[in-house]
Amino acid sequence: MGLLTFIDILMGIIGFLGIAYQVVCIVTGFFAKTVDYPDAPADKHYCVLISARNESKVIGNLITCIQHQTYPSELIDIWVVADNCDDDTAEVCRRMGCHVVERFNKQQVGKGYALTYLLDNIQRSGAAKEYDAYIVFDADNLLDKHYVAEMNKAFHAGFDALTSYRNSVNFSDNWVSSGSALWFVRESRFLNSSRHVFGTSCHVGGTGFLFSRKIMERNGGWKFHLLTEDLEFTMDTIMHGDKIGYCGKAMLYDEQPVTFAQSWRQRVRWSKGFLQVFRYYGSALIKYAIRERDFSAVDLSLMICPLTVLSLARVVLGALFVAFGFVSAASQLGALRFWVVTLVASVLGLMALAALTSILERDKIGATNRELVAYCLSFPVYMLSYIPISFAAIFSRSQWKPIQHQGASQEQLHEEFDGTVNAGAVEGKIVEGKVVQDSDTEGSAAEDAAAADSAAHGSASKESAKAAAIAAIKEDAR
Repeated sequence: MGLLTFIDILMGIIGFLGIAYQVVCIVTGFFAKTVDYPDAPADKHYCVLISARNESKVIGNLITCIQHQTYPSELIDIWVVADNCDDDTAEVCRRMGCHVVERFNKQQVGKGYALTYLLDNIQRSGAAKEYDAYIVFDADNLLDKHYVAEMNKAFHAGFDALTSYRNSVNFSDNWVSSGSALWFVRESRFLNSSRHVFGTSCHVGGTGFLFSRKIMERNGGWKFHLLTEDLEFTMDTIMHGDKIGYCGKAMLYDEQPVTFAQSWRQRVRWSKGFLQVFRYYGSALIKYAIRERDFSAVDLSLMICPLTVLSLARVVLGALFVAFGFVSAASQLGALRFWVVTLVASVLGLMALAALTSILERDKIGATNRELVAYCLSFPVYMLSYIPISFAAIFSRSQWKPIQHQGASQEQLHEEFDGTVNAGAVEGKIVEGKVVQDSDTEGSAAEDAAAADSAAHGSASKESAKAAAIAAIKEDAR
């Protein structure tokens, strides 16, 4: 058996297993109902962790959502790390009553390092002993008002880690934002709901996830610093024998990139992060899956396997073999036809997947039917762009770059929560580990007006999509 034939067979087996598993998840997710966890007492104290870099325009919206949860506000503390900020993110958060940590480190850049710094400060302050669990959000997120209450039910059910339903606030901005939004909705509806049915572990997705004090103490805070720190956390949690649960009734609204350049940079970082995780953890994960017969580890192994990169390598290797005369060009035509057929099947399959996702989750998606049809047709273009992205990730530098967010308007949030932002006095600030107590004075009317003005933004074309998402929050909350 030749080398190329062996590679083709190996990749065929891996590809078949991956596709077969996806099909099983789709079929299971089609029939699966959202899990309704039993009512639970509101007796857990939660710490919300937010890493923000120059997010003064959007972070107030998230804080408003958190402060207006149906879960008792006295049992939710908000801690923000203003990471390498040169705007007034820290001051905005202080005026709204958050615990604020400021970090300035241009060598260790990224969300993972920021969370490490934040949790280290929480532990040094002595506050960590008060919290039963930690919930991680990105600064641009919005929440359903029952989010924490639903996560509390699932936490009481016995999970030490949880992920939630990841929706998008700007689904209908354009084909780029819709492509990313569809992918996350698909993950919630088909993958995580199916994993719950199978009794296997779910995967956290960067935001909207919870971990218990037990996990925090075991890790000594936050120890994950690869480009995809969420995947690294998932890997470590599974290999410690903990199962990540899924709370489909806890809905989070994320903001997706709206330009292809932004999306390209973000997905190159993700792809590079997947390669890092596979490099550092791949062999250990496979050994763990075999030794423990843990299907959660098998699931994760299929997920991190760089099949796209291997496919590109196979094409290049085949061309080199032909160029050096090791094999004939005719012998590679069969492989070429296979890749063409696979490409066509992928386009049709991705369209069908987007359509099925849109139909089943129609009531959660802020877009018109005409827009959904267009975005189902463009979804394969978005997904197939991962081919050059995966190639670029091989040669890209390992670095994290922030993405500018627009957010929803304060007016929409005030309408949703039927109230105004509580710009309470700040408890104190921590700069590079030193606590500096601020005076508990109320901000002037001019300061409040300036804060509200800085939070009002977003183009008119995007407001309609975000208004639809806010309307969906209101409808779901009834």
